[in-house]
Amino acid sequence: MSIQRFMVGAALVLGGCQAALAGEFATAQEAKAMLARAVAAIKANKKKALEEITVKDPKWIDRDLYPFALDMQGVVLAHGANAKLVGKALGELKDADGKAFVKDMIDQSRSTGKCVVDYKWTDPLSKKVLAKHAFCERIDDDMFVGVGVYAR
Repeated sequence: MSIQRFMVGAALVLGGCQAALAGEFATAQEAKAMLARAVAAIKANKKKALEEITVKDPKWIDRDLYPFALDMQGVVLAHGANAKLVGKALGELKDADGKAFVKDMIDQSRSTGKCVVDYKWTDPLSKKVLAKHAFCERIDDDMFVGVGVYAR
C-alpha cells in the first residue's frame, strides 16, 4: 500500500471517529430543550412525570443529560440519574470548590423563575471534576426542575 493511500485512509477513519465523538455528549441547547419538555410534563401530570424521571424512562435520559426536581427546601422529588437521592435533603450540598450550588438553584429559581447555576461536579464518565451548568425553572412555589450539562 502506498503511503498516500495509507494517509487518505487514516484521515477518513480519524475524521469519522471525531464526528462520532462530537455527538457523544449533550449540548447546552439540548439541556434547555429537555428542561422545556420536563417542565411541560410536570405541569401536565406532576406525579406521572416525577415517577418517569426517577425510573429512568428512556424519554428522560439522553447520553449525559437527565432532569431532576427538588422542592424549595432542597429535598429531591425526582432524579434521572440516581433514584436513591429521592427524599434526600440536598440544600446544603457543596461542589468541589465548596459552593452551595443547590442552595443557589433554590434561591435563584425562587427569585427569578428561571436560572443557570454553574458549579463543578465529578463527571461519571471521565471521573474528572468538570464545570457543569444547571438550567433550572420554577414549576410553582414549592418546586423547581433542572437539567445540567457538563462544559466540555
